[in-house]
Amino acid sequence: MSAIAVLRLPLAVDLSGFVKLLQRMQVPHRVSEEAGEQVLWVPAEISDDVRSLYERFPAGDPEQQLDIPEAQPLKRPGFIEQLKHARATGLILLLSLLVGVLTLLGDNLETLRWLTFLDFRVVGDYIHFTPLADSLAAGQWWRLFTPMLIHFGILHLAMNGMWYWELGRRIESHQGSVNLIGLTLLFSLVSNYAQYYFSGATLFGGLSGVLYGLLGHCWIFQLLAPNPAYRLPRGVLVMMLVWLLLCLSGLVSMIGFGEIANAAHVGGLLIGCFTGLLGGLYNRRKLAA
Repeated sequence: MSAIAVLRLPLAVDLSGFVKLLQRMQVPHRVSEEAGEQVLWVPAEISDDVRSLYERFPAGDPEQQLDIPEAQPLKRPGFIEQLKHARATGLILLLSLLVGVLTLLGDNLETLRWLTFLDFRVVGDYIHFTPLADSLAAGQWWRLFTPMLIHFGILHLAMNGMWYWELGRRIESHQGSVNLIGLTLLFSLVSNYAQYYFSGATLFGGLSGVLYGLLGHCWIFQLLAPNPAYRLPRGVLVMMLVWLLLCLSGLVSMIGFGEIANAAHVGGLLIGCFTGLLGGLYNRRKLAA
């Protein structure tokens, strides 16, 4: 659950009473000091409730029970409620699901060919690819991005969808929907071209290159400008980096996971680290100003 800054107050304001009220109500929260202000962080899904509660009880009321709905522990928001704060994340996942249905998860080649990096036609037992330059000259620029929506199998789609939901929401909560869409398209472009450059004319697809871009972005951004939204559990970061190394070693393909788009993963991670570097430095400078 991603956190956002719900209150920014001068250091002279006493928040202790309100914090005790949040504790009694079992509301997840955190207070930090940034640029001479105290900042109250809460899960994005309940930010409006907490802000409304502060407007009514800025000093808190830790000594007695309040006979108001907000005095009850706030419920963990459901999927629909979370989706209201992650519309761009949900849009990418919905498009991936629709493409999965239309392409029969890679089995419907006639539909699939409109979304692959290279156009192709099947002649007997062989696939003949159209040069990328010819497709771009024909105005098919979407091919640079749409391979991220292609998935080969339900497990491929489910795993990528789960990680995009987790990482995408973090960036969307802190940098907004437009920035998430922009980063997603950038990571898709770089990872797709990297895979094409190193593997040549092949069929590839999936959100995994974008996922490594999102991972690198959150990782480096958090190192330079610490933010609760980008704080990844150490185990998650280690697991994904170890998985990348195992894929690069060829072991994952040997044990039956099929061909892995390693160049897309590495390309996505590198460009994600670069955008995280730029974003982190910008925010660090902004906070210091």
